[in-house]
Amino acid sequence: MNQTSGVKGGLYAVSEWIMRFSLVNLQWTLYNLPTALILISMLNSQSVDEVLILLVPLILFVPLTFFPATTAMFAKAREWVRPDQGENPDQSYFHYYKQNYKTSSKSGFLFTILWIILAADIYYFSNHNVWMTNLFLIMGIILFVFNLTYFCVTVHYELRIKDTLKQSLLLTLTSPVMFLAMFISTGIILYLSLAIFPLLIPIFSGTIIAFLSFSAFYRLVLKLNQNQNH
Repeated sequence: MNQTSGVKGGLYAVSEWIMRFSLVNLQWTLYNLPTALILISMLNSQSVDEVLILLVPLILFVPLTFFPATTAMFAKAREWVRPDQGENPDQSYFHYYKQNYKTSSKSGFLFTILWIILAADIYYFSNHNVWMTNLFLIMGIILFVFNLTYFCVTVHYELRIKDTLKQSLLLTLTSPVMFLAMFISTGIILYLSLAIFPLLIPIFSGTIIAFLSFSAFYRLVLKLNQNQNH
């Protein structure tokens, strides 16, 4: 009887977590529909001129939709990673979206510009210099983890944008375990989502990445706090 109850309790817990992850991921997908449609149009463009035309709305929509939506998703991931320590437990996704909108959209413009410059450099040097292309690809990996870390720092601390950027960059460059954990776990999820199970993208991909990234970040925070107390 106890074993049956335990199995039912386990199944209930699993189904509850699946619902949590999928609901937030679907909300995140809904907010990012404009950005997704623009990116799909760019991938299907037949000329460079079409890409450049679509670049203008992309520069606007990414900071105004993707970054606030992703910040809200990381805020929910923070709840899941540390449920017993949350100051405002079980807030809605929309609550976090509104709460962080101004900050995340402002920083989003900076990151969007950095990503566009990096993409342009990779595109240019891919036809001219293999070494420079590889260098910019490595910079892309660093920028990617920096971006993930920035989301984590934003939802975990109450800092000014300038201080958040500094803290995020410092953690990115000085924490190899967190760096590898974020990069490898995210790379696996993105590969599975893009190459094998595309349906994961609107249902689970974003929330799993946010959860794993914040878990790696929070383990580092606990370790740093422990070292400071000794």
